[in-house]
Amino acid sequence: MNTNPQQQAPEGEVVRPRSLYDATGAQLAEVLAGEPAYRVKQLWAGMYEQCKPLEDITTLSAPLRKRLSEELPTSLLLVRESVSDKGDTVKFLWQLADGNHPIETVLMHYADRATVCVSTQAGCAMACGFCATGQAGFNRQLTVGEIVEQVVRASRHAKQRKQRVANIVFMGMGEPLANEPAVWGAVERIHGDMGISARHITVSTVGIVPGIRTLATRPLPVNLAVSLHAARDELRDDLVPINKRYPLKDLMTACRDYLRVKNRRISFEWAMIAGVNDTARDASELAKLALSLQPTAHVNLIPLNPTPGFATRGTDMAGVRRFAERLSDRGVNATVRRNRGTDIDAACGQLAAGQPVVIGTKAK
Repeated sequence: MNTNPQQQAPEGEVVRPRSLYDATGAQLAEVLAGEPAYRVKQLWAGMYEQCKPLEDITTLSAPLRKRLSEELPTSLLLVRESVSDKGDTVKFLWQLADGNHPIETVLMHYADRATVCVSTQAGCAMACGFCATGQAGFNRQLTVGEIVEQVVRASRHAKQRKQRVANIVFMGMGEPLANEPAVWGAVERIHGDMGISARHITVSTVGIVPGIRTLATRPLPVNLAVSLHAARDELRDDLVPINKRYPLKDLMTACRDYLRVKNRRISFEWAMIAGVNDTARDASELAKLALSLQPTAHVNLIPLNPTPGFATRGTDMAGVRRFAERLSDRGVNATVRRNRGTDIDAACGQLAAGQPVVIGTKAK
C-alpha cells in the first residue's frame, strides 16, 4: 500500500487529495481518523485488489462509505461507452471532475487477457500531424489518480467477462514523458497495489530525451516504446515536430543509455503512411537505427488510421508486408499490429475525445 508522506502546503497544512484515487494510504488514514487502523487496508484492498466501486466495498459501513464518497469523490464521469470488434474493443469517454476536459481510455480483450490503453494528458502538445490527439491540442496534465482510475474502471469492466487486465500501455491521449512524475506515480500504484507486473507495463514517448533519462533512473523494469515514424531528421521534423528539439542522434543516445541501465528491449512504433515513410529507403534507415541498439529494437508497424486532420492515407497491407519483409531481410524483427476499434475512433492515433481538430495537409 502506498503510504508516502503527505505533501505539505506552504503553511504546513496537509494537502487534501483531489480525488479518491489521488489519495495515498497516509491521506486515507487522515480522512479515516478515529476509525480502526485496519479500515484503511480494507478500503485500499477494495479499491485496488478487487477494483470495486466505493459503494460495493461492504467491509466498510454504509455511513462510512457515504462520508468517503462526499469527501473524496472519484475523478471520472462516464459520458459514453463505445464497442467494436464484436465486443473485444471498448472505448470509454470520460469527463474529468473539473468539468472541462474529456479524455478516453481503450480496453482490448484477447483470448486469455485484457490490455488497457490509458491517457496521461487531456490533449497533447506534441502536434504530430497524423495523430488526432495532437491535432486537437493540449489542455492539461492528468493526476496520478486520474490515470490510475482509468485502469481500475477498465479492470472492473474486464471482470464482467471474467478476464483480468494483464497489460497496461501508456499510449492513449497525451505524451507520457511530458507528465513523467504523475505517470511514474501511476506505474507504482498499478504495479504495487493492483499487482500488474512492471514487465507488462509499457511507457510510450515521441522522444522526450530528458524523460527517457529520468525513466532510466526509476527502479521498475517497465518497457519503453518510442514512437519513431521516421529514421531521418528531415522527415521526422515534419511528422514529429519535437524532433527539432531532440533530433535522432540525441534520441538514440538516450535509448542506448536506457538499455545499458535496464537491459530491456526497446520497441519502435512506426505508423505507415503511404508514399511518406514506407519506401525501401525508409526500411533501410529504420533497420540501421534498430540494429544500432543492443538488444536490437523490435519494430511495430501500424497502418495509419484515418483522422479528420490528416489527409494522407495509410499504406495498404501489401505495402506493409513488403516493408516488414525488408526489415526482416536486414535482421530486424517486426510485427504488423492489427488495427482495433477503427470504426469507433479507438485505434492508434485516433483518440481525440470528441475535441475539434486542426485540419492539416499531407506530410512532405
